Amino acid sequence: MAIKRTAQAHWSGPIKDGKGTLSAPGGALKNTPYSFSSRFENGAGTNPEELIAAAHAGCFTMAFDLFLGKQGFVPTSLDTTAALTLDQVGEGFAITAIHLDVTGKVPKIDQAKFESIAADAKANCPVSKVLNAKITMSAKLVP
Repeated sequence: MAIKRTAQAHWSGPIKDGKGTLSAPGGALKNTPYSFSSRFENGAGTNPEELIAAAHAGCFTMAFDLFLGKQGFVPTSLDTTAALTLDQVGEGFAITAIHLDVTGKVPKIDQAKFESIAADAKANCPVSKVLNAKITMSAKLVP
């Protein structure tokens, strides 16, 4: 079963002074502003890297819960921060690292088992895998 999700971006103006919005049908993003300033200068609004970090934190945490459950553990709570690094590489920019920092309250588990299951979740959550995904595109110029 394939699940497809969509999101839309709109942009107008030159890169440094232009402005854009991001939307997604789920409702979390609805004409959410983004700009050069929100991406590179900590201005108001969101940015693609922040959204990738949020997606990774959410995906990993759900996967960790699933993997804990498969081994008979039920977490009371799991909290994850994803810290994404965007570096200048040559003439452009690249996401060079994402660090996941997870804290959990899980009854009847020891540190070694917690770390082992977390490593499995990190390696197998879909967002962790996306960095190696096949990316396709269609491009249409309109008059």
